Amino acid sequence: MKDKIFNILIIVISLFVFIELIISKNIIYDSIMYALNMWVNNLIPTLFPFFIISDILINYNITDYIPQNIKKICKYIFNISDTSLTIFILSMLSGFPSNARNARTLYDKGIIDSDEANHILMFTHFANPMFIITTIGLFFFNNKRIGMILLVIHYLSNFILGICIRTSNQHNKEIVAQERNQKFGSVFILSIKRAIDTTITICGIITVFLLLSSIIINSFKINLYNQMLIKGLFEITIGLDALSKLSLGMNYKLIIASMFLAFGGISVHIQVLSQIVDTDIKYHYFLVGRIYQMVIAGILTFLSTLLLGI
Repeated sequence: MKDKIFNILIIVISLFVFIELIISKNIIYDSIMYALNMWVNNLIPTLFPFFIISDILINYNITDYIPQNIKKICKYIFNISDTSLTIFILSMLSGFPSNARNARTLYDKGIIDSDEANHILMFTHFANPMFIITTIGLFFFNNKRIGMILLVIHYLSNFILGICIRTSNQHNKEIVAQERNQKFGSVFILSIKRAIDTTITICGIITVFLLLSSIIINSFKINLYNQMLIKGLFEITIGLDALSKLSLGMNYKLIIASMFLAFGGISVHIQVLSQIVDTDIKYHYFLVGRIYQMVIAGILTFLSTLLLGI
């Protein structure tokens, strides 16, 4: 019965969207062009090269070359294996959905199991640092300092969450992967192909959710503040852009922006889900992590605005 209700709901929503696609051609065109421009100008430069580099580093076992002191410190603080440390570091550098993508890669190789993947997904939700500093700080808020504050809080909220849930990881056994002689050419080409597939998938997901948010906003009478919330719920980039244009105090803008980044938007959640589909890695661990991170990030940002006098 539940499946039937769900199917009917999907059909009704799909028909509604289909009708809107026919009626609201200008809105649809603008949304698609916005999504494609954002994909070309922001996502490809910040994600595509990092996807390739991440695959190469994982294939050549970068974990083996991380200093033992760093491994011991991170293992003590976050209760993670040496291999999961690779996911943690690469996610900090490249941004979401790299954590899910790299966890899936190591899971498929048999280097980590589903328990370890579930645990690491919860506190490795990092936005690309250039996205926060440049796109949000400079382009949206016209203030590099704002970007730096958001970046520090975004990283710190993940660290605090990782410490808080360290005892939930009961599986911390290193799995030794079989050594394979790999030619760099084949690794490089395969990394490019996987990066292209992932980047195109992300573009499609972002486009769909931009369309949905535009259709909802233009179909109902919604004020600017609720429009911002809807946009941020569906896709954080347009949500943050809308937030920056509102007549709100900078302290409130910072808190909302920080919570948007911590949650990621439904678009990012679907991107993560697309990377772990058909595995034993569970999405609900990622979702729970985002809820916790939103609370932590909101509190940290509120305290920061008081300390910094924003």
